[in-house]
Amino acid sequence: MLDRRTSHDDLIDHLVRSTALQRGEAARVVLDVLAFFDETTEEFVRRRHRELQAGGGVNTEIFERIAAELPHRAVAPPDLSLRQLRRIVYG
Repeated sequence: MLDRRTSHDDLIDHLVRSTALQRGEAARVVLDVLAFFDETTEEFVRRRHRELQAGGGVNTEIFERIAAELPHRAVAPPDLSLRQLRRIVYG
């Protein structure tokens, strides 16, 4: 019988060995992390704007903070101006 391993089994095995996570929990963590980093730039900008606005931030500060956070994403998008960020949120 063929060994049917997913492309992330090595990472899941590592998490099981190095943490107290069970295999199913480790697999969920890996899938959650992958989903987080699968977010597009536009989705990230909109989500962060909502989060920061809900936290009481004002747009001037919010867009500057988002602009500062973008280069630190796993795959950094090209530099976006504050105007481009506003257009993502408001169209």
